[in-house]
Amino acid sequence: MHASKLRKHIDDKRILIAPGGYDALSASLIEQGGFDAMYLSGASIAYTRFGRPDIGLVSMSEVADVISQIRERTDLPMIVDADTGFGNAINVQRTVKLFERNGASGIQLEDQQMPKRCGHLKGKSLVSLQEMVGKIKAAIDARQNPDTLIIARTDAIAVEGFAKAVERAQAYAQAGADMLFIEAPESIEQMHEINRIFKDKVPLLANMVEGGSTPIEKAEDLENMGYSLVIFPGAMVRAYTFMAQEFLASIKTNGNTNMYRDRMLDLAGLNQLLGTNDILKNGQKYQASIEAEAISNK
Repeated sequence: MHASKLRKHIDDKRILIAPGGYDALSASLIEQGGFDAMYLSGASIAYTRFGRPDIGLVSMSEVADVISQIRERTDLPMIVDADTGFGNAINVQRTVKLFERNGASGIQLEDQQMPKRCGHLKGKSLVSLQEMVGKIKAAIDARQNPDTLIIARTDAIAVEGFAKAVERAQAYAQAGADMLFIEAPESIEQMHEINRIFKDKVPLLANMVEGGSTPIEKAEDLENMGYSLVIFPGAMVRAYTFMAQEFLASIKTNGNTNMYRDRMLDLAGLNQLLGTNDILKNGQKYQASIEAEAISNK
């Protein structure tokens, strides 16, 4: 159901905005914020689970665990960053099957060599065009639900140049990718050119990274260019980290949280967000059944 919803949103003329999440709490916040999809960012998993950068440290099973945990909390359509597929074409097939089974609505694969790194870091290297084409075909063959999106990402702009990136993207589209993610265009002119080349051929994803190589644009402007989807993969982590540093500094200085009381949830507010009362009420229903059965057996 969530995969077909994602397909419908991508087919819509309105651009789909997918903030990046990294756990069940962030996913529920995205859903309650009124968004129609989320992006599960491998970088944000590395940031939040390990306190480390996006340099290929997160494993397939660790991403799969996060997908499963998010799916316990929400049915929101979820695009999952699968990095390189964690190996060759056979590894890609295992990754796709596992991620789809755990609740991925879309799966993004990239053409970097392992260990990969953030698309806006220097020093990347790529697999051959032919190897990536094989991975895309393997992913398509492995998916069980035809609605599950297979998104092909190329990091070639920073490695081989813009023309080669377009060449790779064309080959990935021909291989059957449902969406193209041409990472880290370096100017508005390149973004317009990407959309001119692929308009009405295959949907395009725009990646907005604060401080990255690509100009930050409003969703409306990206929609006018021709993009179908925009992700903000690490923005929530960066906002949270900035706030957390200020918050901790305030505690260090003041010895309490009073300066932040109007900028934080209290216990009741957090419990309301988490649905605590509904969970406890549901539990009481079963407790009542146990007590009634105990009485009848006396």
